Amino acid sequence: GQSYEIRMLDNRKIGELPEINGKLVKSIFRVVFHDRRLQYTEHQQLEGWRWNRPGDRILDIDIPMSVGIIDPRANPTQLNTVEFLWDPSKRTSVFIQVHCISTEFTMRKHGGEKGVPFRVQIDTFKENENGEYTEHLHSASCQIKVFKVPRG
Repeated sequence: GQSYEIRMLDNRKIGELPEINGKLVKSIFRVVFHDRRLQYTEHQQLEGWRWNRPGDRILDIDIPMSVGIIDPRANPTQLNTVEFLWDPSKRTSVFIQVHCISTEFTMRKHGGEKGVPFRVQIDTFKENENGEYTEHLHSASCQIKVFKVPRG
């Protein structure tokens, strides 16, 4: 699949959150449905996708292309989620690959359908006093649509 770059930037104001200076943060990336109607049935939609595409993942990190990511992980049970640690003071770029296409979740599949929009959701956390990344720092998202270009 095609890899798309997302640059991770430290957007703190001067003096804000000094406790993360010199520390790593964790970002969790998810591909979710943008449409409210599909959000309600997301679990069933993803289970159906898993059934039709055994062994495949919806979201992956292109590790060789990515810069500055530490301990990238993809949970085998969460096909639409990846996570990694990064240092806000260093240049960090993550390249993601989305392996499902927008038309896989449309009702009628006869070609020419619009395809559903997805959303890439990024949630970033800092460590709590026990060393777990549970304290929410920031969330961001953008809408994407993924299509296969016919070869020919």
